Order: sequence, then structure tokens, then C-alpha cells
Amino acid sequence: MRIAHEIIERNGDDQVAIVGIHTRGALIARRLRELIEELLGRPVPLGEIDISFYRDDVGARPPGAQPVVHSSRVDFPLAETTVVLVDDVLYTGRTARAGIEALFDYGRPACVQLAVLVDRGHRELPIRPDYVGKNLPTSRSERVYVRVEELDGVDEVEITEEVTA
Repeated sequence: MRIAHEIIERNGDDQVAIVGIHTRGALIARRLRELIEELLGRPVPLGEIDISFYRDDVGARPPGAQPVVHSSRVDFPLAETTVVLVDDVLYTGRTARAGIEALFDYGRPACVQLAVLVDRGHRELPIRPDYVGKNLPTSRSERVYVRVEELDGVDEVEITEEVTA
């Protein structure tokens, strides 16, 4: 709810659209859009993008480990629109960079803003979120799991020690 209010406060009457990065970012984007529509009393465009082939590590996957590809949908004009790109966890910044690149294949928005549920730090790229649900300082050996009701049957964020083989 707080992020929805912040988006409205920052953008005023500008045309805003919400675009989620698959998978959990798209689900969080749907929820965020519903809250913004309730507050504004008008429809807000919603899209979703898959960044599987925009990642800079797609060629570094082990043989046979193909990414799970989801459909992308941005069926509204991006020109003169502020797009809020939504993801669950911001870590190195590589997913956000891939999301921006994928978004630009659909057009050139007036502005792109980034909203994340969790910012865990450890950036490798100069990416900074505009809206953050919670800053969770972590070590590189930890892993952050965001679970959502629609996929996991529960809404929660968990930090665990990464298991190495």
C-alpha cells in the first residue's frame, strides 16, 4: 500500500503504467496496479515481461539448463507514459537492466521507474530503485526468497544461508 501511495505522490496526474518482471514481479505488479486503481479511481495499464533472453548470463548456463520462458505482454503505447517496472528482489541489478532492455523493445517510455519488494544490496550495476518495500541487508552467502499466495500458498519473505554443493 505504501508503494502505491508513493507512486501516486511522485507522478501526480502523469500517465502511469505498471509492468512486472516474470514471475513474482508480475504478480506483485498486479496487486500494485489494483491498489493504484482504487486510489486513483481510474484504470492503470498493466503489462508483464519475460527477461530470460535479455540476461547477460543466458549463454553461461550449464548445458541443457534452458530458462523457463513466459509470455510477455505490453499492449498499450509507451510513449508519454511513465512505466513502473516491478520486481520482487533487487540484488546485483542485472535483472532490472534486462527488464529495461526488454521494455524498450516495446517502445520508448517517457520515464522508467523501478519498484521492488526487497532491496538486499550488493549491486554490480548502477541501478537504484525508486520504490522499496523493505531494505534487507544481507551477506552474499545468504539467499532471499519471496513467496506469494498465488504461487506458493503464502505471502512471506525468507532469508536463508545459501546451500553449496
